[in-house]
Amino acid sequence: MEVAPPLIDRHGRTISYLRISVTDRCDLRCRYCMSETMTFLPKAALLSLEEIAVIAEHCIARGIRKIRLSGGEPLVRRDVGQLVQRLGRHVGTGLDELTMTTNGTRLAEHASALMDAGVRRLNVSLDSRDPEVFRYITRHGDVAQVIGGIMAARDAGLAIKINMVALKGLNEHEIAPMLAWCVAEGLDLTLIETMPLGAIDEDRTDRFLPLTVVLDDLAARFGLARDSHRSGGPARYWRVGDSTTKLGLISPLTGNFCDTCNRVRLTTEGLLYTCLGHDDCVDLKQVLRSEGIAGLDAALDSAMASKPARHDFDITATTPAVSRHMSVTGG
Repeated sequence: MEVAPPLIDRHGRTISYLRISVTDRCDLRCRYCMSETMTFLPKAALLSLEEIAVIAEHCIARGIRKIRLSGGEPLVRRDVGQLVQRLGRHVGTGLDELTMTTNGTRLAEHASALMDAGVRRLNVSLDSRDPEVFRYITRHGDVAQVIGGIMAARDAGLAIKINMVALKGLNEHEIAPMLAWCVAEGLDLTLIETMPLGAIDEDRTDRFLPLTVVLDDLAARFGLARDSHRSGGPARYWRVGDSTTKLGLISPLTGNFCDTCNRVRLTTEGLLYTCLGHDDCVDLKQVLRSEGIAGLDAALDSAMASKPARHDFDITATTPAVSRHMSVTGG
């Protein structure tokens, strides 16, 4: 049988990681991610779950080894469990890992099913454990519901990494306590710099907190040692004392990581973006519907030929780097 060629971009980077946004909808409205009144895509514009599976399976045949399902909030999409089950069958036979990023609001309900389907790790977005701060950031969220979901997922056997966006003047005083909590609960923590994606209701420059400053503070409080661990994504890791907790930093603005980029992103409407900070994309939905599976290879090769060397994020710019929100592209 002829082996499909791997996905290699024009800069010689092997693309092995596909992030899929299964929906642009979310049951929270985090201030750094969305405006309070969002206009979501009509359902008719979305890829069906069957189409997502077909595209994902063809990408696995082309060398994708890790898939992360995201959104929006992936667990708000009806029957998403069927997609997880189908893709989970490829783990160990082409796919190394199937993971998900979630806000945790529906995790208690779905944790066991995710584990049964082959998911072993989850990223859970949690920017504050303070009920009032959490409600302010998310505009209406209940942090107790999210923490309950995290505990249910951990008890189901899933490894949990907390994703915390560092926000100046809002949650910076909670970063060290969040790390201490993660150590106590056996969770990992990744800190993320806010990124200029999509128009929101606030000025991102007011909230930008360089992770270089955060790391210096944490190093003074905790015993941190660099760790060579790689999860397939952009984070750099540190071990926290003698605990099992890993601290990750994703710093697109103060520590560009594009030289080792191995990722592409499929949006819920079928656009394949090769860079989070650029608008270049190929329409895989149109190709699949007009040409079938046979047309996907040429479209994927075209995407590889146009993948930029790096993003152009600038937190001080008066307009976002790209107009689409993170929920459209997928986290």
